[in-house]
Parts: sequence; structure tokens; C-alpha cells
Amino acid sequence: MSPFFKSSTGLPENIAATLCYLFAFIGGIVFLALEKRSRFVLFHALQSVLGFGAVMVAHVLCGFIPLIGPLIAGLLSILTFAMWIVLLFSSLQGKWLKLPWIGDLAEKQLRHL
Repeated sequence: MSPFFKSSTGLPENIAATLCYLFAFIGGIVFLALEKRSRFVLFHALQSVLGFGAVMVAHVLCGFIPLIGPLIAGLLSILTFAMWIVLLFSSLQGKWLKLPWIGDLAEKQLRHL
């Protein structure tokens, strides 16, 4: 028996939250649309959408920076991969890992849902 509660999708909360990150931005959007009651899953869905959305915008902006833009984009890719791995494993363990700034924004938005 799993120690995690079931989300309204029928999945254990930790699995649903992990799927929000596994499919990055898209997984977050899907669970924002499907989840009705689990604050844990909704938080991770919001954090996924906001966090990976910010990374996508940053990558686009790097394209406008001459000479060092590709270097910055490469470093951003490495940091994003590390963030993705950490978020996957922490959500799988049932932890409420908050990213700096993005996690606070996700928490604030969660209060309005």
C-alpha cells in the first residue's frame, strides 16, 4: 500500500507530481487541467509550467545576445538538466521542493486556485 494519497486523476500524488516534471512544461499544463483536489500535484504543476516556461524564454533571449549568447544558452541547458533531475526525484519522494522565486510564485498562484 502506497503512503501517498491518490490525486483526482487516480494516480498517487507523488507519481502525478513527477509526471508534471517528466514532461516538463506540457506535463504541468496537463495536470493543471486535470487535477481537481491535490494541492501537492497542483503546486508541482504550477512550478513546472512557471519554471520551464522561464527557461524557454531565457533560451530565446540568449539568441539575441551576440557572441556570448550561445555560451550562456549552453550553461543554461546544463543547469536546466540538473534542475529537472532534482525536481523529478524530490517530487517522486513526495517532497515540496520550492525553486527560488518560481516556487514562491507557484505557491501564491496555488492560493488563488
